[in-house]
Amino acid sequence: MGLHIEMVTIDCAQPRVLARFWSAALDVAAVFESDEFVLLGAGGDGEPELGLQQVPEAKAGKNRVHVDLRTDDVPAQVDRLVAIGASKVAEHAMPGLHWTVLTDPAGNEFCVGSREA
Repeated sequence: MGLHIEMVTIDCAQPRVLARFWSAALDVAAVFESDEFVLLGAGGDGEPELGLQQVPEAKAGKNRVHVDLRTDDVPAQVDRLVAIGASKVAEHAMPGLHWTVLTDPAGNEFCVGSREA
């Protein structure tokens, strides 16, 4: 019996508001929704689900855990995400990898990158 990542949860002040961004970003729908928690489904293809959980405190500092998203076209996806509410923070590269750091509308960092062939 092994372990598998079932869900990644982002703490936030307004789960339903932030769910609109992540639903559009990942092209997934909410499978559960309340004032305190929203669960975005991954469509049953083995990808983890994304939870948005209400917490009383504001975000302070850099996330200790963040979501990394992979794509074949980083610039196009970064432009699309910025158009729906993300903010671009930085670009990074090392042999075999390049990625862009962004924040969602609540200020949570996440990355969009690709592996170079």
